[in-house]
Amino acid sequence: MRYELYYWPGIQGRGEFVRLALEQAGADYVDVARERGMGAMMKMMEGGGTPPFAPPFLKAGKLVIGQTANILLYLGSRHGLAPKTEAGKLWVHQLQLTITDLVLEIHDTHHPLGPTLYYEDQRAPAKRRTGEFWKERVPKYLGYFEGLLENTGGPCVTGRRLSYVDLSLFQIVEGLRYAFPKRMKAFERDIPGLVDLHDRVAARPNIKAYLSSDRRIPFNEEGIFRRYKELDSQLVI
Repeated sequence: MRYELYYWPGIQGRGEFVRLALEQAGADYVDVARERGMGAMMKMMEGGGTPPFAPPFLKAGKLVIGQTANILLYLGSRHGLAPKTEAGKLWVHQLQLTITDLVLEIHDTHHPLGPTLYYEDQRAPAKRRTGEFWKERVPKYLGYFEGLLENTGGPCVTGRRLSYVDLSLFQIVEGLRYAFPKRMKAFERDIPGLVDLHDRVAARPNIKAYLSSDRRIPFNEEGIFRRYKELDSQLVI
């Protein structure tokens, strides 16, 4: 089967979590909006039946699956990126939903008043949100996943076998390093397990090849992870 991934063509965004899973699996897929244009994606969203609310969504045969965590739930069991038991599948899905919550909070550091306003229209609230995010939320979220790695008895979140959650945590670390290089460098001493997981995922042959290819869209200030120097200051409160 050749999958069709529908997502915005100029950003990593939420679609990147799906791309990483497809790349690790060695799956045959087309990044539709990048290769065929935005019109093809908008046509799918305006169709009848069960159209998705927003990208990313994945077309797999006759199925059209929306929402990042939902797509990964589907791909995980079909490409060896999730446990085989029902309890295990639900566990990694639960973890991915927690990552989804974290992704929203990361986005809100630079757009705390909403996505319809420019960053320049909410700079002061963004500084306040970023200070709270790094003081309270980052330790809570990343500390939780660090604890899972400490207790798992293996190199991955669920043990010895790689799952799509490990790929997503790689993207979280990579993205925070881009958006907040100073803050993240200081914080990484508290999450050695996540840093090690990040490095091992980056070294996997399929992921390493993807990261060095033109299929990997560079981080930029249109996506979830955005670098604003004024938000990366340790003096932000």
